[in-house]
Amino acid sequence: MIGALLFASFVLLMLAGVPIGVALGLGGVLAIGLANLDTAHFGLLAVPQNFYASLTKYPLLALPMFVLVGSIFDRSGVAQRLVNFAVAIIGRGPGMLPVVAIMVAMFLGGISGSGPANAAAVGGVMIAAMARAGYPAAFSASVIGAAAATDILIPPSIALIVYSVLVPGASVPALFAAGMVPGILAGLALILPTIWLSRRHGLGQGETNQERPPFWSSMREAFWGLLAPFLILGGMRMGWFTPTEAAAVAVAYGLFVGMLVHRTIKWADLFPIFKEAAEISAVILLIIGLASIFAYSVNTLSIIDPITQAILQTGLGSTGALLLLVALLLVVGMFLDGVSIFLIFVPLVMPLMRAYQWDPVWFGILLTMMVAVGQFTPPMAVNLMVSCKMAGVSMEQTFPWVWWLVLAMMISMLAVLFFPPLALWLPQYLGY
Repeated sequence: MIGALLFASFVLLMLAGVPIGVALGLGGVLAIGLANLDTAHFGLLAVPQNFYASLTKYPLLALPMFVLVGSIFDRSGVAQRLVNFAVAIIGRGPGMLPVVAIMVAMFLGGISGSGPANAAAVGGVMIAAMARAGYPAAFSASVIGAAAATDILIPPSIALIVYSVLVPGASVPALFAAGMVPGILAGLALILPTIWLSRRHGLGQGETNQERPPFWSSMREAFWGLLAPFLILGGMRMGWFTPTEAAAVAVAYGLFVGMLVHRTIKWADLFPIFKEAAEISAVILLIIGLASIFAYSVNTLSIIDPITQAILQTGLGSTGALLLLVALLLVVGMFLDGVSIFLIFVPLVMPLMRAYQWDPVWFGILLTMMVAVGQFTPPMAVNLMVSCKMAGVSMEQTFPWVWWLVLAMMISMLAVLFFPPLALWLPQYLGY
């Protein structure tokens, strides 16, 4: 009864417009209070204790830093230089600018860890360029929203940091390594339909009339941006710094590039950048703290055990349970952001993970790919919201285009589901 009340109160509060983090926390507090938990579980004192304990985990130190990195590189002019270099490599022609947008978004995924920030950085450069080349604004918004979703797969990733905090046995370095191949696979999967759609509908005819940037000068301009992911990821691999320390190094490097190399960031710009990053980080950490109360109540009241046993007794098997979970999370991903999905569903599915002996690293990547699909699947896709706002179109206008990209990303996700070595071979090779 209390378990039903826990979930009912959470859903009702969310439908009433209460922020999702507050809805999670209030639902958990209500359940703990009604259960009248004994002193062994500290009763209502468990609420502040769990809130505090959830935020004092070392990997979470990296989270605000990677949010700040995204803000810094968004304003540093790196995205424009990467676009020019990508165009110099790929050339001009129908369907090529969308490929450039996807490639640049994937590369920026190796610098920041936020999909919406990636969509803003790439969209600020590419939407106007694609409009001049003859691409409809709705098509451009669809491509950029989908491309930015690769950001949470390609390390560093805020979503993977949150997952590592929730799941024992899934370290940040292992998750970062595991996300690399699926992230690249997802980006390649998006390239195919964008080229096909461009050529089928005669989009981008104006590209051939635009000048191709010179290769060597474009590479020199893009050098500092190209160096960033090698510094961040290579430094972790070489043992120079931990993922948390890498986040601080990335901030220092971004400020160096923006203030001293490109000179696109002035001293007066620092306060708005820090303020924006602090606000975003505070929201994410607040949700994590409140969700820990929800997770504590779920675990302490043993709500999940009957559900787990019911799924196990259906005879679906490991693959059937996974496909059921994929269908559920794809629908949920249309309405909730990635961090919220992790905080709500990871505690719920951990008993299934243990029962079916799913590898926690592989499952984390699979779950992240589901979240990535949700980031650009209407009606509540956070990445698509950003790119649509920048393109000046409604989300409804993207429907004819974005569903092809959703299908492509889902195919890459199913490839990882049925062939786990796509995610696991790199961390195993690197010894994580």
